[in-house]
Amino acid sequence: MHAAPHDDLRLRGLGPAAMIGGGLVGLAGLAATVGIDGISGSTIFWKSWLFGFMLTQAICLGALFFVILQHATKAGWSVTVRRPAEAIAANLQWTWLLFVPILVLVWSGKGAVLFQWCDAQYMHSDHVLEGKLGYLNPTFWSIRAIVYLGVWALLARFYRSQSIAQDSSGDLSHTMRMQWWAPISIVLYGLTQTFASIDWIMAIQPKWFSTMFGVYWFAVSCTGFFATAIVLLSILRGCGYGAGSFSREHFHDLGKLLFAFGVVFWAYIGYSQYMLIWYANIPIETEWFVPRQLGPWFFVSWILILGHFALPFVLLITRWTKRFRNVLVMIAIWMVAMFIVDVYWLLMPMVPEEALAHAESWAQLQSEVSAGTLDLGWNLSILNFTALIGAFGLLVCGTFFFLGRASLAPTSDPRLSEALAFENF
Repeated sequence: MHAAPHDDLRLRGLGPAAMIGGGLVGLAGLAATVGIDGISGSTIFWKSWLFGFMLTQAICLGALFFVILQHATKAGWSVTVRRPAEAIAANLQWTWLLFVPILVLVWSGKGAVLFQWCDAQYMHSDHVLEGKLGYLNPTFWSIRAIVYLGVWALLARFYRSQSIAQDSSGDLSHTMRMQWWAPISIVLYGLTQTFASIDWIMAIQPKWFSTMFGVYWFAVSCTGFFATAIVLLSILRGCGYGAGSFSREHFHDLGKLLFAFGVVFWAYIGYSQYMLIWYANIPIETEWFVPRQLGPWFFVSWILILGHFALPFVLLITRWTKRFRNVLVMIAIWMVAMFIVDVYWLLMPMVPEEALAHAESWAQLQSEVSAGTLDLGWNLSILNFTALIGAFGLLVCGTFFFLGRASLAPTSDPRLSEALAFENF
């Protein structure tokens, strides 16, 4: 079964233009980031670099999850929108390059500027930290990072290559092979995604721990991908591509997934993590939330509560906003912005351990913040924006590169007819 004959499924002018434009913007952004502060190697620089890297990884990992899930469930409705997701996930074959500078930083012995556990003296200053030395050390940490990046690259390459090979051969064995590997891939994805979030975000503050953090990062990844996918498919439709493949029904279902994973599930996990930690009131656990409830970070937290949950919940709970593409795209763009704020909120605040240890009350901490004597990591810098622009520019470049090398929909997939005839009830 093939796509509708009048459906333009091959990128022409849009593909090269977006690829070149995105690449130039991305390289300029990263060059500006390095040029402004790369030589000094400040904490702001390295956190900005990690910020850009984690943004791309989150979106690509969300796409990889979506692709694997469709094969695991043998879904038919999503066949036509699966190829753009494969293209986004395919960026995992090169995004590891953005992690190389961080890997070199850790191996050079200067990793403490980003990860406190790289400071041997600090790790031996507390019995809790000493107990983590077997896990948090440069050698084992680096090996794990290489495994994560390698698994993601291989999974992304496998599903995309099998899907594209089926376009020309029409061989059903490609579908069967992808379905057979889907349960194993889900397990590999879940383990690597969880431990990567622990190693690259939670380990910034090595004393703190949360058994729900990996799930929270999964929700963040889903938010980034589903919002980005809606925007990407809308751009393709607006430029005359995939009119018969990316229908209102597909946008409706992507809107439902954005609502489910990016709004409801995200809020549920975020609230559950906060409530359990704050209710227990154990200092080693609550210290992560302290800076996020003080000073300017307090307002960022409220932006996430209102902008990432309350507003989109009201807008997306009705089916009508999900069925009008222009309205849904505006909501998706807003959710991309909230996704960026969320990743920034996860990475940037710092925990003033000495201040917490000597503080006698919450009022004392607030007064120190007001007086400017307590640094909470609020260092809004142009580096944050150049890293953001660089990461997204390269992601656009890579995505349109992969989109241009194959049909925009799997033209020989055995469930293609189900996707073309799909309707919501």
